[in-house]
Amino acid sequence: MDANLSWIKAYVPDLNAGDQEILDALTLSGTKGEGFHRLDKNLEKIVVGQIDKIEPHPDADKLVICQVNIGSEKIQIVTGAKNMKEGDKVPVVLDGGRVAGGHDGSPNPEEGIKIKAGKLRGIPSQGMMCSIEELGSSKDFYPEAPEDGLYIFPEDTEVGADAVEVLGLHDTVFEFEVTSNRVDCYSILGIAREAAATFKLPFKAPEVKVEETAEKASDYISVEIKDADLCSRYCARVCTDIKVGPSPEWMQRRLAANGVRPINNIVDITNYVMLEYGQPMHAFDLSTIAGNKIVVKRAKDGEKFVTLDGQERNLDSEVIMICDGEKEVAIGGIMGGENSMITEGAKTVLFEAATFNGPNIRKSAKRIGLRTDASGFFEKGLDPNNAEDAINRACQLVNELGCGKVTSGIVEAKSPIKPLNRIVFEPDRINALLGTDIDRQTMLEIFEREELVYDEASNEIIIPSFRQDLIGMCDIAEEVARFYGYDKIPSTLPKNAPTTGKLTFKMTVEKTAREVAQFCGFSQAYGYSFESPKVFDKLLLAEDAPERNAIKISNPLGEDFSIMRTIPLNVILTSLATNYKRRNKDVKLYEIANIYIAKELPLKELPDERSQFVLGFYGEGDFFTMKGAVEEFLGQIGMADDLEYNAKAGKPFLHPGRQALISFKGNAIGYLGEVHPEVLDNYGIGTRAYIAVLDLPAIVPFANYNRVYTGIAKFPAVTRDISMVVPSEVTAGDIEKMIKQRGGKKLEKLELFDIYEGSQIEKGFKSMAYSLAFRDKEKTLADDEVNAAMKKILNGLESLNISLRS
Repeated sequence: MDANLSWIKAYVPDLNAGDQEILDALTLSGTKGEGFHRLDKNLEKIVVGQIDKIEPHPDADKLVICQVNIGSEKIQIVTGAKNMKEGDKVPVVLDGGRVAGGHDGSPNPEEGIKIKAGKLRGIPSQGMMCSIEELGSSKDFYPEAPEDGLYIFPEDTEVGADAVEVLGLHDTVFEFEVTSNRVDCYSILGIAREAAATFKLPFKAPEVKVEETAEKASDYISVEIKDADLCSRYCARVCTDIKVGPSPEWMQRRLAANGVRPINNIVDITNYVMLEYGQPMHAFDLSTIAGNKIVVKRAKDGEKFVTLDGQERNLDSEVIMICDGEKEVAIGGIMGGENSMITEGAKTVLFEAATFNGPNIRKSAKRIGLRTDASGFFEKGLDPNNAEDAINRACQLVNELGCGKVTSGIVEAKSPIKPLNRIVFEPDRINALLGTDIDRQTMLEIFEREELVYDEASNEIIIPSFRQDLIGMCDIAEEVARFYGYDKIPSTLPKNAPTTGKLTFKMTVEKTAREVAQFCGFSQAYGYSFESPKVFDKLLLAEDAPERNAIKISNPLGEDFSIMRTIPLNVILTSLATNYKRRNKDVKLYEIANIYIAKELPLKELPDERSQFVLGFYGEGDFFTMKGAVEEFLGQIGMADDLEYNAKAGKPFLHPGRQALISFKGNAIGYLGEVHPEVLDNYGIGTRAYIAVLDLPAIVPFANYNRVYTGIAKFPAVTRDISMVVPSEVTAGDIEKMIKQRGGKKLEKLELFDIYEGSQIEKGFKSMAYSLAFRDKEKTLADDEVNAAMKKILNGLESLNISLRS
């Protein structure tokens, strides 16, 4: 936000502090200043001179000799300018003075250019006459300046006067960094209020009085809002007998100082009010408004509209449009239309000031690809009361500039305006929050400087509508702090007992996963949560697979990042493929990735965001290497027991005979296996690869870091080995589950130590051998106790069609 000092002083006339002092004080009171620059920097000894006589140079065809009256004396200046004549008044830099730039307008920001008396082709020259570029500005901000040549002052300009002052360049422009919640400070009035409160000076708002004719605005226009959710208020006023022309110099100078190019009096009035009040406005040529009516409504999908800049814009149903009885005439809150623009022939003008839905304006401007000064204001959410104040101020300026007549009344449509917010005044709570001992009266004086009204009857602070950021007690406490002075608030220790930060349980489990993965030789990978829908085909997922119900990104970077991932394998497999193509051997990668499962599409609530612990490798190792890494992790979090593996995992992207679903106490927690050869081809991996995926939300409820100390056994263990003939479809997991179930509490350990399939075993069967260890913590086990346990185990194995190998 830029604000020039002379404009601020118009509302805080007693402000006499220096530039740096103003910047520092406003920064300390919460309106952060980024810096400032003087418009008259490097402009020294420049006066208004009148050219009395012009003579040709005797030795140069392109130079002339001018006799110039500077008030106190007449001096001679040699120049190559062509656009002046005798009697013209021009800026003159005297001997020893400085200008900001060169003849071509190139600035010299450090020192400027010093002008010295000398001779040009043998003729003495005692100074220099200036163009507007040499004074550090341009034709954009001084439209009356010539394209090339000297700046010519109006005839009534005083000879010998300070030319810099006449041009309005004795001024300072401050740059403020305004936070988005302080919408009121995106205006000169807002900054002036802050300055007045900071320096404890009176603030004098402009007195707005509109001289109206007997004609009624309602006879010229009607207003209807069809989509009140996108436009809560629309005000319109009509001005007749319009005379379009240049705006006065004082208005042009203020606009130029704030970076706005003067255009004509009507357009300049709307820009002036936008800067002054922070309320964007627009002016329509009423003769272009069909049906003498304004309708505020949504555009239709696929509609096109040509804006003031001559560009055709594509619209959709979320864009709010200003329409007349037949057509669209403006994109609400963004830019007017070419079909209703103000031209020199305009005789009746319709002014609008409205309040639009801020988030909608921001999104619409982004989709359309058109961000303007107006949209920058509206997207922050404006005070609906400001629209009426601003449109009245614009009509007052029409009166003052004599460029038209104002009809009586405002024509508007609006939703009910919320009552002013009230906050209970609690000085003790404010002091407790700030750690201060500020008396009640001092707080009330601060509120009064900010135009916050104290209602003694209800003991409440009434918040003006332009301060939408003040909602609760902590907000008014901040107001007390910043105007009392942050530097005056003493340092105090916290009253509450300090707490120690720590990881949540979920974060602890994830930390364990990372530590185990790195211990097992895996390196961390990290990928986007966005991916391509082509991933599903690469992973051989069926057309009706639930993973294909992915959330689509509304504004994707491209097709490769157009959906939220529902399966976490693509990043790991892509990274493995990249390493394989670069001939890296034995690559192990892991990622803790999020997947996003929609409860329904289109989305009506946030999706289920689930963290997945993903492991993948190729090179040295096999299925059981991956299984070992998984069990190491699960063992670290207290889930080593009660694990089950089901070979019928049904994952199409895994090898049909080398995959397993992992369950804990009957709950599925993940899967692992060898990647399907066709999937390997799709990713360009020319060797076997293995992956494992563990669903952390399913694991965290069962994780347990409690460890119970068990002393060294006092009594010996008794071991038994059994060798069995097992049907091929029976897995080791089935056998171990049966042995644990039948072995009882005295079964301490079981271990598979041999497996064989071959000619010595009947077809359809395999040989498996286990070692079982039994121990009683209270006594030495007798053979009959172990034999009884073994009998139960063998009976159970028989139910699986397993027999002892003879």
